[in-house]
Amino acid sequence: MQGENSRNYRILFIVTQGILGGAQIHVRDLAIHLYNLGHDVHVAVGTNGPILNELKVNGIHVYRINSLVRELSPSKDIQAYKEISRLVRNIKPDLVTTHSSKAGIIGRLVSYRHNIPNTFTAHGWAFTEGVSGKRRLLYIIVERIAAIWADKIICVSEYDRKLALKYSVGLPEQLITVHNGIPVLEHTSPNRPEKHGTIKIIMVARFSEPKDPQLLVRAASQLNTEADFEIDLVGDGPLLSATEELVRKLYIGNKDIGNKVKFLGARIDVPELLLNAHIFVLTSNWEGFPITILEAMRAGLPVIASDVGGCKEAVIDDVTGYLVPRGDLKCLKDRLERLINNSKLRSTMGEKGSERFSKYFTVDEMTKKTIAVYKSIISD
Repeated sequence: MQGENSRNYRILFIVTQGILGGAQIHVRDLAIHLYNLGHDVHVAVGTNGPILNELKVNGIHVYRINSLVRELSPSKDIQAYKEISRLVRNIKPDLVTTHSSKAGIIGRLVSYRHNIPNTFTAHGWAFTEGVSGKRRLLYIIVERIAAIWADKIICVSEYDRKLALKYSVGLPEQLITVHNGIPVLEHTSPNRPEKHGTIKIIMVARFSEPKDPQLLVRAASQLNTEADFEIDLVGDGPLLSATEELVRKLYIGNKDIGNKVKFLGARIDVPELLLNAHIFVLTSNWEGFPITILEAMRAGLPVIASDVGGCKEAVIDDVTGYLVPRGDLKCLKDRLERLINNSKLRSTMGEKGSERFSKYFTVDEMTKKTIAVYKSIISD
């Protein structure tokens, strides 16, 4: 890939939070991959989190912008603008690439004012279907304005590109789809007994408004399966306690469902957890293009996902898993029962998902397309 570039670039990534979320994992993997290709990579992050250490260990320059926070705060936002401006003047990047809403707005404005080429990557629009009407209108107005400051807007799904066009956020020539990609794991193999064992269902997601882990819990309480099962819920967030409370209230037959549901918290060993599971589920109210689905496909798992956002661009219904309508409890229950009760179907769908991942959704493929976008707006 290096031969495709006329020179190496100095690139500044800006992302609001350092948590283990989709945008942050995307930044981590892309930044490390670009660094390994010889580019001079810098990452500015607002809040602290595990992503920062992973970047530092891999040789990436990391900067904390303490005033860059997710919540609306005029005083902090003005301070963040000033801090990012100073950082840009010091680093003198060839390109600034921003990720997540707040970093995207402030980072684009700074780049525009300093006449530095910049991209914004939309990891699912804040005005997507499922978001309340008033919030959608506000986000559309804000993103229309911020789009003026961007050279290119990278959408992680074709769904998001078309959504931006629908609401006149950016011009057609600004908007480009580059699907998320993740690293291929070497020397790993599944450890999932297919006979006479407990079928392990796993969901990896923050307990927050875009996700709906409670739908999975309710479906589990209604399952009628030949094999025993358990559910691992990986992640944390504001809706965690409410989900724990729901588990305490639900029964399967005359038994508390609590003995079947485990809350594992935020984890950094997600790849290993997936290799020990049998079925991956992601019940969402809205999405961009979930990296967790790609991680599950890489691990050879059949995927059940809500048919929202760009999920259908990863999961092929009835081939690599199932797509279920948003909030459809009955459909989710039916698809879970099919997979729990059919070892061969799990294996076949998992293998096809793994093949699809290897063909379309690796970090190599994502980086190749992303560099082409960078190159189109940087003057050599």
